[in-house]
Amino acid sequence: MTSARTEITLSVVIPMYNEEEALPALVARLRPALDGIGCTYEVVAVDDGSKDKTAAVLQDFRADWAELRVVKLRRNSGHQAALTAGLHSSVGAYVASIDADLQDPPEKIAEMLELAQRNGLDIVYGVRNDRSTDTGFKRRTAGLYYGLMRRLVGKQMPSQAGDFRLLSREAVEALKALPDQQQVYRLLVPWLGFPSGEVYYQREERVAGETKYPLSKMIRLAVDSITGFSAAPLRIATWLGVTSFFACLALLVFTVVAYVSGHTVPGWTSLFVAMLFIGAVQLICVGLLGEYIGRIYTAVQKRPTYFIGYDSAKDEPAASATVIAPRHESERAGV
Repeated sequence: MTSARTEITLSVVIPMYNEEEALPALVARLRPALDGIGCTYEVVAVDDGSKDKTAAVLQDFRADWAELRVVKLRRNSGHQAALTAGLHSSVGAYVASIDADLQDPPEKIAEMLELAQRNGLDIVYGVRNDRSTDTGFKRRTAGLYYGLMRRLVGKQMPSQAGDFRLLSREAVEALKALPDQQQVYRLLVPWLGFPSGEVYYQREERVAGETKYPLSKMIRLAVDSITGFSAAPLRIATWLGVTSFFACLALLVFTVVAYVSGHTVPGWTSLFVAMLFIGAVQLICVGLLGEYIGRIYTAVQKRPTYFIGYDSAKDEPAASATVIAPRHESERAGV
């Protein structure tokens, strides 16, 4: 790695999958925003095995944007895995992560960096204080998700903070040292407990293309978040077992009373309901155990969550990066 790359102040990581249509608008807003910050930077665009022309479009933009770096994964590995690849590949003293759909404004990155440098913060969250562009269903489900996650992680997790954030190099190295196979950064970053701040913004509509987080992936994210960060579902299974035990005990008393009073035939309804209840509880408990056993199995295998097929910073001769006179002091005060 050249000395020019080691002196980069800011890395911007952008995981993307089939974002061919959104890339022109993204570059049109991101590049002026970063050039205006006044520091050396790199943009790490992680192509998560896209099936469209995302990789080709990125290469076209690289022709006259030396700070753009393309990291192409060999297969589609998922948003969090692509984000991991970008974080691990970045070299900046600070690392910002943002999606390619422009629902999070890239102009806020300058405010995040200034806040982190001024106050010696390791984490700056982008918090959505206005989600009026989202559907009512999206807002309600997001509210339920963040409310539940705050109960698991604690109040240090900001409500309505997604994957738009700024991390110091120390925070990135701490995340890289964690052994988690399926990393959910919305929970892991607050769990670090590093000094943090918040920047607020209005969530915008997707600039182009279709959402990469349909309902099925949102549910999968919620399941991964809960099972990867808490054993609470196992305790729920225990309480379901206790509840079913007392319910069956009550039905046993009812059966004895019915037998003594000579009304044993008209009991098939309660018996049928009891069988259904016990069967449902057993299936829920087995499913919860399966989720945790599956995570243990994945962790024991230690398989990589992604494979990098191409990195323009390593697979090509290093181009001379444009160095912009810094507007702020690049060294962090008090850290």
